[in-house]
This record gives sequence, structure tokens and C-alpha cells, in this order.
Amino acid sequence: MTELIAKHGGYKNLKSFQMAQVVYDLTVEFVEHYIDRKSRTRDQMTQAARSGKQNIAEASVTSGTSKKSELRLMDVARASLQELLEDYSDFLRQRNLKQWNKDDERAVAIRQLAYRIDRTDRTDRTDKTDKTNRTNRTDKSHRTYESYMSNAESAANCLICLINQTNYLLDRQLLSLEQELTERGDLSDRIKTVRKEQIAGLPNMEKFLRQQGFQRLEDGRVVKDEKTESDS
Repeated sequence: MTELIAKHGGYKNLKSFQMAQVVYDLTVEFVEHYIDRKSRTRDQMTQAARSGKQNIAEASVTSGTSKKSELRLMDVARASLQELLEDYSDFLRQRNLKQWNKDDERAVAIRQLAYRIDRTDRTDRTDKTDKTNRTNRTDKSHRTYESYMSNAESAANCLICLINQTNYLLDRQLLSLEQELTERGDLSDRIKTVRKEQIAGLPNMEKFLRQQGFQRLEDGRVVKDEKTESDS
């Protein structure tokens, strides 16, 4: 039988959501320190960061019932973060601040932080004699990047690195979703498949019963077909 509703939810375990959440938290901090309170850009950047995070969450929740909706929401998240990325690039350019190359040692260090084991998480134990939960958790808190938020140039470049990482993860998810939608279809497609299986299954079962010398009564019971026995 075709599985009707796929597993869904659990967005808090998605690396893309975790990264988007860090981007949102740091953006709130960034605009508070470096963007004029009267500037429209302040609200626009915050809203774009929030949209990225929220749409990843909503996409995950709706994934079980509509892959098309999930794909659409993930697209919105990706577009929102791209908009935010441009805002940070504009911020640097308009203030004659340097945008770091991706191979800059500072950019490399920031990217590596996302995959560093969280040393404040006591579920991570290097002591082999410690039998407590050993689940490794990577750094998910925006506090991990606080040292880069001390000046405008460093802060903007840090956010650019984090957004690029998040977008990379989203691009992989989008590709996977497109493939899954092509192969598996949406919920409406699965409902049609199940109905076809049910419709096709009934006559096939009746044919099998007749071949075996049985018949199905109106009340649903299956009994020996007396007519078949007498014919033989």
C-alpha cells in the first residue's frame, strides 16, 4: 500500500533552520548597533531574516501533506535570505568597508564554527569512560559568533558568511524536494494512486478467489464456491 502522508515536522533538527535562526538573532543585534533607527532598511533586514527562518519551519510542518507547498515555502525562505545577503553587501559597499573574499582566513574560520562541537553542551563527552548521552551537537547559538560583532565590517562579513552557508543548505534541500516531488508526487497525487490501488485491488482479489474455488458473500465472508465444486 502506498504511504499516504509522509513523515514531516522536526524542523528544529534541520541544519538549515538552525543556521537561519542564528542569522535572524545576529541580524536583530546587527541592526540595533549599526543601522539608524529611522532607516527603513532596519525593518526590512529584520523582516527578511525572520522570513527566512519562519518559512523553513512552515515548510517542514507542511511537508507531509503538500510537497508543492513545502517547495514554495522553501523558495520564499531562500529568496528572503538572498535579499538579506544583498543588504549586507550594500552596507559594506556604501560605507567603503571591505567585503571579505570567501578564502579570507576570517571567513574560513567563521564557516568552520558552524560545524564545531558545542563544548558547552554536556552531551558531548571526550571522556571515553563517561557513559552519558554522547550525541554530538554543533554550535547553534548566535553567541558563538559574538566576537565578530564588535565592529561593523566584521559583523556584516560574518553575517554574509552565515547566510551563504544557509543558502547552500537550502539549495541542497530544494534540489532534493524537486526530485522527491517528481518521483513521489504531492499528497493529491498519492491519494489518486491509493484510490487506483484500491479500485484495481478489488476485482483482482475476486478473480483470485474464483480461481481458488471460493466466493465472497454479500456480508463479506469468503466461502467455498458450491457451483465450482459441482461443476468439477
